[in-house]
Amino acid sequence: MSEREHLLHPIPPVWNRESRVLVLGSFPSVKSRETGFFYGHSQNRFWRVLAAVFDSPLPKTIEEKKRLLLENNIALWDVIASCEISGSSDSSIKNAKPNDILPIINESRISAVFANGNTAARLYEKYVFPSVKIRAAVLPSTSPANARFTLEMLIESWSVIKTR
Repeated sequence: MSEREHLLHPIPPVWNRESRVLVLGSFPSVKSRETGFFYGHSQNRFWRVLAAVFDSPLPKTIEEKKRLLLENNIALWDVIASCEISGSSDSSIKNAKPNDILPIINESRISAVFANGNTAARLYEKYVFPSVKIRAAVLPSTSPANARFTLEMLIESWSVIKTR
């Protein structure tokens, strides 16, 4: 396992005033930090799932990904603003400090929050829920580490964000 590093979240949130659903991950992976955008690892199924849920072409560029989110009133960010982490291992997160999500909630039409996986849900519940007061629904992680969920199972589970 790699040595734990203290890192700051390098990616700004994607949202606008029309956003109705907030999707939260935990903290960007090494690959996402390298690419400068959410879910940058080619094996993460997040973008394939969203494209299928919204019947859209698979976005390739950061601009296409932002457009997919905003055209479907989805806001995207992570729970953690800074932490100690080994590589991309959510289970290694220590000394976490949360992102300030309240401005997004207050300045948009967010009525539902979804956590991408159990770690994001646990961190949200601990650090963010007390100020935001919107319960997060937990969706199965799109990470390749969540191998028991097929792409089809993820698409079915994640379809709930479309009904909001």
